Amino acid sequence: MADNGSAQSTSTQAWPLPSFYFKVSVDGIGDISCSEVSGLETEFDVIEYRAGDSPVFTKVKMPGLRKTSDVTLKKGMFKDDKAMWDWLNQVNLNTIERKTVTVSLLDESGSPVKTWQLTNAWPKKITIEGFKSDGNTAAIETLVLAHEGVTLAS
Repeated sequence: MADNGSAQSTSTQAWPLPSFYFKVSVDGIGDISCSEVSGLETEFDVIEYRAGDSPVFTKVKMPGLRKTSDVTLKKGMFKDDKAMWDWLNQVNLNTIERKTVTVSLLDESGSPVKTWQLTNAWPKKITIEGFKSDGNTAAIETLVLAHEGVTLAS
């Protein structure tokens, strides 16, 4: 008799989370409908050291400072949606309105399963993708955020 898969569906560990159901929130702005989020990564610099009296002829590798990359948000353009441009226009030399940005991966009921927070984020760059007279895609704007760290909140 063939298995219909119902036994696998009962276990929450059986299936990985889909990447297409997510939510992005910015403090003071609210939820943003994005089509793509990328750059949620963190890594450590490597410090190499070798003591002069070490009998081993290799260097010891130690973790150094943590570093993060910029996070990129892609979203559709809407007629009266200027929140990102307003935030970008507030950036001046050394006076930046930093905000907490939250990216949540949602389950089938819309509840957050995994949540990442960007600390002290601010808009570094905004790009409008090109327009094509023979195209049939939505107008997309890309926002690049600089930040001071990403943490897994849940």
